[in-house]
Amino acid sequence: MADSSGPYRPAGRPHTVPLRQILPAVLRDPARALIDVGNRTGGDLVRLNLGSFRPYLVTHPRHVQHVLRDRADNYERAGDGLFWRPVKRLFGEGILGEGQIWSASRRMLQPMFTAKRVEALVDGMADAVRDAVDELDEPYRAGRPVDIGVEQARIVSRAIMKVLFADRISVPDAMRVIDAQDRIATAVIPRIVVPFAPLSLPMPGDRAFRRAVRVVDDVLVPIVRQTRDAADQGDDIISTLWRARTDDGRQLDERQVRNDTVAMFAATTETTINVLTWAWPHLHQHPEVAERLYAEIDAVVGAGPVRREHLNRLTYTRMVLDELLRLYPIGWIIPRRAVAADVIDGVPIEAGATIAVSPLITQRMRQFWDRPDEFDPERFRPERVRARHRYAHFPFGGGPHQCLGMYLFYLEAQLILATMLSRYRFRLDRTDVPGLRLAAALRPRRRVELTLLAAGRAEPA
Repeated sequence: MADSSGPYRPAGRPHTVPLRQILPAVLRDPARALIDVGNRTGGDLVRLNLGSFRPYLVTHPRHVQHVLRDRADNYERAGDGLFWRPVKRLFGEGILGEGQIWSASRRMLQPMFTAKRVEALVDGMADAVRDAVDELDEPYRAGRPVDIGVEQARIVSRAIMKVLFADRISVPDAMRVIDAQDRIATAVIPRIVVPFAPLSLPMPGDRAFRRAVRVVDDVLVPIVRQTRDAADQGDDIISTLWRARTDDGRQLDERQVRNDTVAMFAATTETTINVLTWAWPHLHQHPEVAERLYAEIDAVVGAGPVRREHLNRLTYTRMVLDELLRLYPIGWIIPRRAVAADVIDGVPIEAGATIAVSPLITQRMRQFWDRPDEFDPERFRPERVRARHRYAHFPFGGGPHQCLGMYLFYLEAQLILATMLSRYRFRLDRTDVPGLRLAAALRPRRRVELTLLAAGRAEPA
């Protein structure tokens, strides 16, 4: 069995991997090339030799814990470093940064995402999901294929805009922002591949990036401004940000509220939309998993709508989601910068060094997972989870910067899967699983179209 917590021999020095050694594989399939680097080096620290740029790649769960949790104070989000600089032009440095602005935003937003608060939103979210899924009846009756990624974006928009943004953002406008986010994630790829290129140097994708950011701002900035005067009366995300104060009592300015609104919009939509897109091909290829999901939903939910009291009993559904997150962590790379010199398992880390932690790599390494490229929800049976290192599976990061939307994702994704699978079966015209597209956030390499079929059970009331 793969081991992620047993004896581990410190490397003493990192493996050095020169660019010329991995470049052909990177050009063919960058995701697979990075995963293969992790497997070849077996969890040791890796130094990627990219000329003048030489980041450390951290893959062993113990090392991941050291960087993200145990010494989080020494490994800051690198404001001008690896991968962050291109994305910073969209999100700024608020909830996705460091320092007082991050602290103020996090302190105000965190209560909105506690388990208790999110559970209180479930029934409202369930109603919104049900209403959005109702609109699938038309293509179902016509036998017309649907782009499931687009439909999931519409369903997620209906739910999230209602419960977290107080319907300040319409579903059509939310869809515009989601489409712009996807174009932004693609446009920054050249700057992610060449992170040391100065922003003053024009690169492919820059113009598309600027156009997409304008779309985001055209939708969200007017709403941010309109919310300011009535912020004391709202409990939505934007009102909460306007009430935030830094440690010295300062209110966030309009740009900071805008930055955090954009970041929280992405955090509450992207993971659900993209992870669930991969669910359908895997369920098609594993009918035994699909049948267990149908059986669990029938037994727990029955013919009625999905409600809050059902979700804790949808345990197999949660296992399926955990396995999808293992294979497809949307935040596939987590860059950090060492504030001061450190030592990780005997390897000296110099101050200022760039550290790259990757859920995508660690979660597909054979040293920590049996048959890591296979889809197998049984990995997440409780006894198997307890036997693994906590940081063998960390799709939402960890430590003080762990994603606020983690608990929301599970409830939202359970609601969507349970609502759709209680009504429909499905047929895929193309049955292979989409490959991985490495962008600012992980994306399926292609669209997934499916045709909805009768479920052979009672329709929800």
